[in-house]
Amino acid sequence: MIDIGRVRDDTPATARLAYLHNAGAALMPAPVVAALKGHIDLESEIGGYAAADQESERLDAVYGSVARLLNAAPDEIALMENATVAWQMAFYALPFCEGDRILTAEAEYAANYVAFLQVAKRTGATIDVVPSDASGELDAHALERMIDERVKLIAVTWVPTNGGLVNPAAAIGKIARAHGIPYLLDACQAVGQMEVDVDAIGCDMLSATGRKFLRGPRGTGFLYVRRALLQQLEPPMIDHFAAPWVARDAYRLRDDARRFETWENNYAARLGLGVAVDYALDIGMGPVEQRCRLLAGRLRDGLASIRGITIRDLGRAPGAIVSFTMEGYEADTIVRSAAASGITIGASDPSSTRIDAEHRALPPLVRASPHYYNTEAEIDRLIGHLAALASR
Repeated sequence: MIDIGRVRDDTPATARLAYLHNAGAALMPAPVVAALKGHIDLESEIGGYAAADQESERLDAVYGSVARLLNAAPDEIALMENATVAWQMAFYALPFCEGDRILTAEAEYAANYVAFLQVAKRTGATIDVVPSDASGELDAHALERMIDERVKLIAVTWVPTNGGLVNPAAAIGKIARAHGIPYLLDACQAVGQMEVDVDAIGCDMLSATGRKFLRGPRGTGFLYVRRALLQQLEPPMIDHFAAPWVARDAYRLRDDARRFETWENNYAARLGLGVAVDYALDIGMGPVEQRCRLLAGRLRDGLASIRGITIRDLGRAPGAIVSFTMEGYEADTIVRSAAASGITIGASDPSSTRIDAEHRALPPLVRASPHYYNTEAEIDRLIGHLAALASR
């Protein structure tokens, strides 16, 4: 069981806000904030280099913490400045040629899809979108049928930005493994709200952020690369940390995933990320996932009873992102109205998931994303606010 009182005490803003925007940027717990501030103070006292040297053991331990979170090995982890850079470093390390195929999902995120478009423009590779099944999830059977010798990558967003859909990551991984195709999983909105086991999923690469459900600082992220694939990948950009200059005309790539990193980084944020991961592991990702789904289910049930609200989530077992529209109200208007009542929610623009949005003719959506530190009373508070809004 999660000690909700303790985690709310560690999250002072919960005393004044019903904060339901964790798919955007969650509230950091007090130990994370203390780690950030503490290292900045240390840098101000002894300088950045000396501070990093003094905290080297704690900084190195972050790799182990992330590895435990993912059921990976520390040498398969690279710490990055955000999830987008993590994803890009993996994607652009893959070689593509004319006629190569990239398979992706209907609800793929915009940042990833424009990278597909750029590589297609540069190389002549093609992008093929795997259709969804009746539930809205990526259709694993359709994916299997689309496999041929030209498929060079399967790249999927596990939990899309515009709703509660949870794509069948492990089923995709089974197909990718069977055919020996690299599999890149965007887990930006999955890590921190659900259990993640890269071995069970079968992905070769996984990117994620610190700021969302993991409750870490902004400007943090990480990349997992399976050791068996790692040695085959040369990052699209390197420096002398990723690839030491070993002779006048030679460099040697690091043997671990840190070949995707650069020498300079934000050590305070990195320490904060490590504390956030340890905080989540201490609570337990199983209980976290269970509570997230419980609260999101309560919210969906409440919204379903309000006339004029349409829930827009897909999938057989949706996660902790609840998306909806309300007849007669724009998404931004609803977000502002909630904020005026001390309730923080967000919105998702169709351009973020253009294929899915066009397929379903979606307008901008309201997006509420509860986390384990939220209470049932806060969920009911949002439901009551929306019900009053709908009755006007």
